[in-house]
Amino acid sequence: MTQRDRSGRVVMVTGGAHGIGRGIAQAFARSGASVVIADRREREAERTAEEIEADTGAEILPIGVDVRDAASVEAMVARAAAELRQIDVLVNNAGIYPNTLVVDMTEDEWDAVFDTNVKGMFLVSRAVAQRMIERGAGGRIVNISSGAAESGRVGAAHYCASKAAVNMFTRVLALELASHDIVVNAVGPGLIEVPDWSLSDEYVSALVSSNPLGRMGQPEDVARAVLYLASPEATYITGTTLYVDGGSLAGRPLPPSG
Repeated sequence: MTQRDRSGRVVMVTGGAHGIGRGIAQAFARSGASVVIADRREREAERTAEEIEADTGAEILPIGVDVRDAASVEAMVARAAAELRQIDVLVNNAGIYPNTLVVDMTEDEWDAVFDTNVKGMFLVSRAVAQRMIERGAGGRIVNISSGAAESGRVGAAHYCASKAAVNMFTRVLALELASHDIVVNAVGPGLIEVPDWSLSDEYVSALVSSNPLGRMGQPEDVARAVLYLASPEATYITGTTLYVDGGSLAGRPLPPSG
């Protein structure tokens, strides 16, 4: 099986109905995998599944899920395993990113970010990993982190902290699952262009101007990194975070000083 040929594999993508998650789901479908699109917006998941099926001919299963709720997660994973027989790859993409200064932030908003971005990842990973262990055929887990895990942003204390937690969760889970031939990694996107984002033109322009490659990323850029980490070519990579950010974390692309 090559990196591009995933015939017979089953991939679950949380938050797969739109944006980066949709791009990841579509990329796996085009490579021949069956894909579970798990999203709290069930109707949107169904529409996305129909569109990806029409484009690729792949088997797509849309499932509504609230990743913050253990019972909802267990039901989603049980249904996916029953209808598609197994889960070979899990992509934990579901996440939210409100923007509020700490002094103005409510406790509910803080909790919502951590419940979705961290607790949700824990609940889905636990449920899927248990089934991977029972099956005994190994597996791949890819968590979607962010450059915000390494570089703070005004108004995003909860988001930045949650993504830093994702990176450490990834490392520990990699240690715990290594003996079962389950590798666990993260992909950390930088500024990725997605529909319906709430970023101002001024903010986007400032970020692009400070990016060494001088452009925004696309969901396909993130999807290619996820496909690589889920591939047979990456069997000796675990517990790491691969940043897909156009070099943003490398430093500032200033002109020579002398």
